[in-house]
Amino acid sequence: MAGRPARPANAIDQTRRMLSLVTYLRERPGARIEDVARAFGITEDELVSDLDVLPMCGTSFRGGDLLDIDTDGERIWWYNPAALGAEAAEPLRLAADEATALLVAARAVATLPGLRESDRQALLRATAKVETAAGEAAGASSRLSVTFESEGGVFADVDRAISERRRLWIRYYSPARDEVTEREIDPIRLVSVGHTYVEAWCRRSEARRTFRLDRVAEIKILDEPSAPPEIELRDLSEGLVQPAAEDPEVVVEVGPGGRWVAEYYPHDSADELPDGGLRITLRTPDPASLRRLALRLGRDGRIVSPQGLADSARRAAREALAAYEGPDGVQDGLYDRQEQRL
Repeated sequence: MAGRPARPANAIDQTRRMLSLVTYLRERPGARIEDVARAFGITEDELVSDLDVLPMCGTSFRGGDLLDIDTDGERIWWYNPAALGAEAAEPLRLAADEATALLVAARAVATLPGLRESDRQALLRATAKVETAAGEAAGASSRLSVTFESEGGVFADVDRAISERRRLWIRYYSPARDEVTEREIDPIRLVSVGHTYVEAWCRRSEARRTFRLDRVAEIKILDEPSAPPEIELRDLSEGLVQPAAEDPEVVVEVGPGGRWVAEYYPHDSADELPDGGLRITLRTPDPASLRRLALRLGRDGRIVSPQGLADSARRAAREALAAYEGPDGVQDGLYDRQEQRL
């Protein structure tokens, strides 16, 4: 089918699109396939693939609750749109394990240092309501507790520095360079994309940088006022790392066990290989950071280009494997197999 080629999407992208697609189709009975594909910026083939999945979704697996969506090749028809309507919905109830998880998490968050008192009180009131509604199911939660480690304290200090407009001093571990550096930063905002980060103006590099909180080894709130330059905030809805067209190109080949790379790394293309693997082309402002990916993949993948990065990954693998060599020669065999793969 015709349609504009779309950029490669991962499972999260597809899930977001399909959730929007349900609302879109409910409001447009008999919508034309080409119009819907154009509205979502995908090809008609991708749209039809989504439509094949939607009939397996619904409020439950009882009869009539699954979405009855079909297409005649030109238009899309939804035969039971009321399946998701308020008139068909049953009151939501928490199962015992869901109530326990929610209450334990809520109480843990309420103990975070640096949490604003108004937020803490609002959370405690909401927790009490959930506890009442859960009844006996809430009993198990009182016997469980969660303790936040260092990231909770780092979060509190960053949040306080942002609200008080003060500069921060941090000792930060950079896995790409395998080193700890000291920096003064002017925090701009906290963001959560898988992990929690602080976006800040780094006084050492005189540029905007993003720091992952669990890699902050030490933090201090300074007396100096925070004064980041006026910069446009980035849209992070599509992920923290958003490669630019001018970034260096890297080609990685992975076997079947490394196909997850295409799900987690934004990429330009992912071509199928005869062995069930993928040849993935991606861009990154810091190609050296992909050495860690190569080591993590092991025999499930290798860097193809640029050649300098591929050679660097081989050297890193040799050094890592050499540290495990033993007199019995067992590790030598492992070294040989990894050497052949790289």
